Amino acid sequence: MRQLIAGFAVLAIACAGSETAGNANAAEQSSAAGEEPQAEVQSSEVHEVMMELVDGSYIYTPLSLTIKVGDTVRWINASGGPHNVAFYADQIPEGAEDPLNAAMSNRLGNLNGELLVAPDAVYEIVFAGMPVGDYGYFCLPHEALGMIAGLTIEQ
Repeated sequence: MRQLIAGFAVLAIACAGSETAGNANAAEQSSAAGEEPQAEVQSSEVHEVMMELVDGSYIYTPLSLTIKVGDTVRWINASGGPHNVAFYADQIPEGAEDPLNAAMSNRLGNLNGELLVAPDAVYEIVFAGMPVGDYGYFCLPHEALGMIAGLTIEQ
């Protein structure tokens, strides 16, 4: 039995060593070909935006927000719902539509997030791999009432 366990241990170490060697060889081949390793630095900070009804006005708080590529924005249905997050197709950077749609769960449509009905319900988007620039957005049920905001993504 000890020999069997020792055999598995040797096999596990050998496999781990060959995987490490394979990764090192891939890095060496990449460097030899004159390519720089692709190490895109992504931020991971979480920012909160309240969706509220305050003194008769439907608002996002804060009204504007600047984040880094890779950050998460968490929109919270604080009061006056239902609310959502919908991006203006003509107010996002070129090339942002597809990755933004992919990052938005339970979409109602193009660039249009789900409706948050329950109090304190949360909608999150992780902005990993998104183009830098300005993103205009609104609340579909309250756009006509001025519930419009902006997001800026920096490197």
